[in-house]
Parts: sequence; C-alpha cells; structure tokens
Amino acid sequence: MLKKQSAGLVLWGAILFVAWNALLFFFFWARSLPGGPSSEDPFADDPAGLTRRVIRLAQEAEVELERQQELLQQIQKHSVLWNRRQQVVTSGPPAISHPTLATTTSVLPILVIACDRSTVHRCLDKLLHYRPSAERFPIIVSQDCGHKATAQAIASYGNAIMHIKQPDLSSIPVPTEHRKFQGYYKIARHYRWALSQIFRTFKYQAAVVVEDDLEVAPDFFEYFQATYPLLRADPSLWCVSAWNDNGKEQMVDATRPDLLYRTDFFPGLGWLLLAELWDELEPKWPKAFWDDWMRQPEQRRDRACLRPEISRTMTFGRKGVSQGQFFDQHLKFIKLNQGFVPFTQLDLSYLKQEAYDRDFSAQVYAAPQVQVEELKGNQRQELGEVRVQYRGRDSFRAFAKALGVMDDLKSGVPRAGYRGIVSFLFRGRRVYLAPPQDWTGYDPSWS
Repeated sequence: MLKKQSAGLVLWGAILFVAWNALLFFFFWARSLPGGPSSEDPFADDPAGLTRRVIRLAQEAEVELERQQELLQQIQKHSVLWNRRQQVVTSGPPAISHPTLATTTSVLPILVIACDRSTVHRCLDKLLHYRPSAERFPIIVSQDCGHKATAQAIASYGNAIMHIKQPDLSSIPVPTEHRKFQGYYKIARHYRWALSQIFRTFKYQAAVVVEDDLEVAPDFFEYFQATYPLLRADPSLWCVSAWNDNGKEQMVDATRPDLLYRTDFFPGLGWLLLAELWDELEPKWPKAFWDDWMRQPEQRRDRACLRPEISRTMTFGRKGVSQGQFFDQHLKFIKLNQGFVPFTQLDLSYLKQEAYDRDFSAQVYAAPQVQVEELKGNQRQELGEVRVQYRGRDSFRAFAKALGVMDDLKSGVPRAGYRGIVSFLFRGRRVYLAPPQDWTGYDPSWS
C-alpha cells in the first residue's frame, strides 16, 4: 500500500510539472502571435518601454523558473523516498541498525563464531575488505568464552559489525570418557545459541557461517550470492560450502577457479544454510561434535552441498580444541583462491541435480580406467582424464593415501565425494577416484 501511495505521489508530481511547463509554453507562444496580446503593444514605438517590457518578462520568467525548480525538488524528494522504501521491501534494512526487522531472503548475514582468538581481526579485516555491501552482507560476531582480549578486538570495529555474546559460559556435565572433549560440547552449545539468534531473534532467512580462524577469498561474497538461488530452488541441496577438503595447490586446477561441484560430504569451513534447515536441525541439535553429526545419514538425508574446485576460505588457526589435528599435515596447505570470478554472471544450471547426475557421471565413466601404479609411474601419458576404480573401504583408503587424497570416511562418505566419486588433480592430470558404475550407495560401516 505504501509503495502504491508513493508511486502515486511521484506520478502526479510529474504530471503537474509537465502541465505547468505546457501552460508556460502556450502563454509565451500566444503573446508572440499576430493579434495576440503582444500585437497591440503600447511600447512598440517606445524603446525605453520595450526595455522595461523585456525586463518584466525576464523577471516573470525567473519567478516561474523558481517555482518549477521547487516543484522538481519535491518530485525528486518523493522519488528518493519511494526508492528507499522499495529497497527496504526487496533488500531488507541493515541488520546492524535493525536486526529484528531483517526478514528478507536477499540479505545474507555472515555469522562469525568466535571464542578466545584475539587474531579474529585477521578474519574480520578480510571480510570487511571484500564485502561489497554492508546492507546486504551484515557481519555478526557471536563470541563465547568471555575472553577479554578477543572481546576488545571485536569491539574495536565499532558499528562496522554487530557483536553478540553467548550468555551461558558455565561448564557442561559430560560423560567421564569425554572429559577431554569439554571444548566440543561448548562449541555445539555456542553454535546452537548463535544460529538461534540469527534465525529466531533476527529473523534472517539464510546465513553464511564462518569461524574466527578463517580467511576469505576476494570473491567469497560473490560466490555465495550466486549459489544462494540454487540452494533456495533445489531441494536436493542443503548447504553451500566455500571449502574443498582436497584443495591443496597441487591437487586443484588453477586455470578453473570457476569450477564448482556437488558433494555428499558436509565440508563446513564457511557454509551457507537456510532458515528452513535450522527449523529441521535445531530440535535435535547434538550436545557435541556437531560437524560429524551433520554428516550422519539421518541429518544429510541424501542431500548434497555445493563446493568449489579452489577453496574460498583457508584456516590459519592451528591451535584450538582439536589441538592442531590435521593442520600441519593438511589444512595449512589448502590453496585460497586469489582472483575474482564473477559467479553471478555465469550459468550455474549445470549444478542442478538432474543435469549434474547425468553429465558428471557420463564424464567420469567415459574416462579410461588406469591402475594406481600406472598413474604414479606416469605411464600412458597420451591419456587425458583418467579413472581409478576402488571396490571397497580398504581399496579406497589405499588408493587415496597413495594419491594424496584425504582417506578418512564419515558415515561411509569420502571427503569432497559425490556418489562415491572424488575428483582431483594428480601431477597435473584430472583423476576420478570412483566406485564401479553400478554403485548403489554409501555404506556407513565403512567409517
């Protein structure tokens, strides 16, 4: 209703402006016609009178011009107000100023999960540096732990971000055998509280979750802006991740930073979810180890995530509750994309389930099958893409380890895998580590 009223004001203002100018035109045109008001000019033979007449007409014209300018300013004012209101309807208000009003789906808040890393500034600096719009991508830092130095680092950004604090800092009773995992219980509690703030209190319809030890790529925001409509439209997807578990520099194609995949493995490490998914997960949210819980069949429900060939996040947090697990051997070698891919201008329809399942499977099983020994010995160099086939858990792990691929399985799903297939580069050649073509599904007992 407000939009229609504003539009009507602008329309009537424009009509009035045009009508007034038309009346002025006919007025001056009539004065110049033979027989018109100017044909019996008493000053026709009086040069001084003619001068006074010209001055009078100039003054009249100046007065009318001022009236027109005032009218035009009013029209412009109403037009600006209309555009602003229209922007609020379509894009939502800035979350930093009015978080409870942000109900639109086009705003993608960035939820930063923080605790006691005062190096959170490295994460926030890059987010703020690459962020294209504060209104469309508000940054909300949720802090647990009550760590003063980290709180001060976050507060130093002022109104550029929003700082919320987990109110419950108490210890959590855990089973005796999980005493050393107290940190994982606190992380799960914090995630539940922070996501509830995003979706319940602030009423956002989607959010991108990052942790305080992640650095983002220049096209991080572009990537999520482009993939968000796919996530919204395709029920076979349940997240978009910025991370490639096998994204080491020698294992990705640097010439294809635009390449995206579907994956059955939940990658995390910078991921987008919808409010509808939180509606589903919140009632059964686990007490600990939330990311492995997400990878269970009961949560995944045969849905996939999107992930890039080259990661749009990298982790610099060696120390944490995992005590640096995998960091020195793996995580620190993940390549971060350094360029900018205009994803919003690309056709990403190939990622829709029907097209992807058809085309990706055909591409993989059209590739000639080779043995790991042939691949490592650089034999059959005339071949382009190749396929290494595994038939069970042990052969997958053996081949993965030999080729430098992450060999652990979660509920039977390999990292970065889709329908059992893991795509990567080995010595500059595209390799598909794949099950037989008659693959029927994952076996959770493989974990």
